[in-house]
Amino acid sequence: MKKIGVLGSGMVGETLANGFLKHGYEVMRGSREPAKLAEWKQKAGGKAATGTFAEAARFGGIIVLAVKGGAADEVVSQCGSALIGKTVLDATNPIADAPPKDGLVPFFTTLNESLMERLQAKAPGAKFVKAFSSVGAPLMVNPKLPSAPSMFICGNDTQAKEETRAILTQFGWETEDMGGAVAARAIEPLCILWCIPGFMGNDWMHAFKVLRP
Repeated sequence: MKKIGVLGSGMVGETLANGFLKHGYEVMRGSREPAKLAEWKQKAGGKAATGTFAEAARFGGIIVLAVKGGAADEVVSQCGSALIGKTVLDATNPIADAPPKDGLVPFFTTLNESLMERLQAKAPGAKFVKAFSSVGAPLMVNPKLPSAPSMFICGNDTQAKEETRAILTQFGWETEDMGGAVAARAIEPLCILWCIPGFMGNDWMHAFKVLRP
């Protein structure tokens, strides 16, 4: 099985790390302060490890970027050359450091640029694929819903997107490939739409689904 490096010590990082462990992968979680992941490592068992962002990036054959959007640029910088040639599942969203208004979370990007495009330009040797950015952590891994939900992905590398599709299938999702990295301009704002029912009606247990005849 491939080794997975999960960058992020929050709920999304923990959920995805546990999902990969559940499906038999070896996982290292990366953090600025690896010591705060000690409890998770103890609970997760023998295939789990912790380290810095750079150590987790070197460990993983596939990388998951699951940090706060405002920190993503710095984390990618800390990983340096360890991301070159690797598929990077980008679960980040460019949420600004401000409260939601009328249920809408603010972004620090515009519709003419995405956070993933910025990160891809910063680390051109990495193979970024937008994924897991339009649903909450409790439903990311094998969600118990009436049918398989749709995960929108995009990226410039075909092989990386196929690796992502295989993971999403394992995790109980149908994959909707929206094309190159530029499509992240459309995918990232789905986070805003997804959050509205949560902020307005405390409904966080939902996901998007593409239907065809």
